[in-house]
Amino acid sequence: MATRSRAHKKCTVIGGSGFLGQHLVQKLLEKGFTVNILDVRKTFDKQGVQFFTADLCSKEDVLPAFQDVSVVFHCASPAPSSDNRELFYKVNYTGTKTIIEACKEAGVQKLVLTSSASVVFEGTDLKNGSEDLPYAEKPIDYYSQTKILQEKEVLRANNPDENFMTVAIRPHGIFGPQDPHLVPVLVQAAKSGKMEFMIGDGKNLVDFTYVDNVVHGLILAAENLHPNSPICGKAYHITNDEPIPFWTFLSQLLVGLNYEAPKYHIPYLLAYYLAFLLSLLVLILKPFVTIKPTFTPMRVALAGTFHYYSCERAKKELGYKPVVSLSEGVKNTVQSFTHLRQSG
Repeated sequence: MATRSRAHKKCTVIGGSGFLGQHLVQKLLEKGFTVNILDVRKTFDKQGVQFFTADLCSKEDVLPAFQDVSVVFHCASPAPSSDNRELFYKVNYTGTKTIIEACKEAGVQKLVLTSSASVVFEGTDLKNGSEDLPYAEKPIDYYSQTKILQEKEVLRANNPDENFMTVAIRPHGIFGPQDPHLVPVLVQAAKSGKMEFMIGDGKNLVDFTYVDNVVHGLILAAENLHPNSPICGKAYHITNDEPIPFWTFLSQLLVGLNYEAPKYHIPYLLAYYLAFLLSLLVLILKPFVTIKPTFTPMRVALAGTFHYYSCERAKKELGYKPVVSLSEGVKNTVQSFTHLRQSG
């Protein structure tokens, strides 16, 4: 990354029009890179950026975006809340295999994957989880299941002898300005009276990761990825390294936007079994009516269990430490959503 050659100052961000992708592109431009964006849509114009649209499953479509490029950052994925199984499989697995082939053919040296800490989470308490944990045998959703397939493909493709090196970064609970999911969904739930109750006793610690820290981790991974590096073919947890009670974090965002924090408790097991019964009912009614419940066992598990991860490997081998604290990240995020603030 430090070399002056043209190729080494040019990279491609797959999914560069998305939330994480846009923040990554901005930081790369600040570092003097020219950036190709490969995405299904073009959301902005910026000097130093060239857009490519492509079907990720078509190598011929993808190849033009990889010419004269040394590093490819893969940030593209359907939203975790989507229920489109075919799309998850196509983008996260089939598309990633195509990207690997195209990288090798175009002479790309480094592939940095944005994976997910959920690849080791099975819906039960997980405290200070390390990268040595096995992949989840029972992933909590189809997103996580296909992210496992994706990460395996990328790390297996690592081959320093052929000057092709791969690494996976596993963030958890990404949030920040321009986030299209967490805050807007939270505010909509508060407006409709669905944020009065918290699941469990409210003490379960969870990792949330400010977007600039994820970007920092991705760039550190690219900078440290070379043939003799210990990071080749490995995965790294990247978080704010400040586990916080799940409901405390949500409450800080809500109160910051002038909404009330949840104040009533539903016992975790009761909530889980109610969600499980609802999912059975949805299954029974499926031939007659389509229902998409937001109250699901998976979401109950996410809201009511401990799940936070160790960043020790990233600190030791990438030199990682968060560049933005959790409190500062919450403040920045709230300020960016003043248009959603409740008046009065």
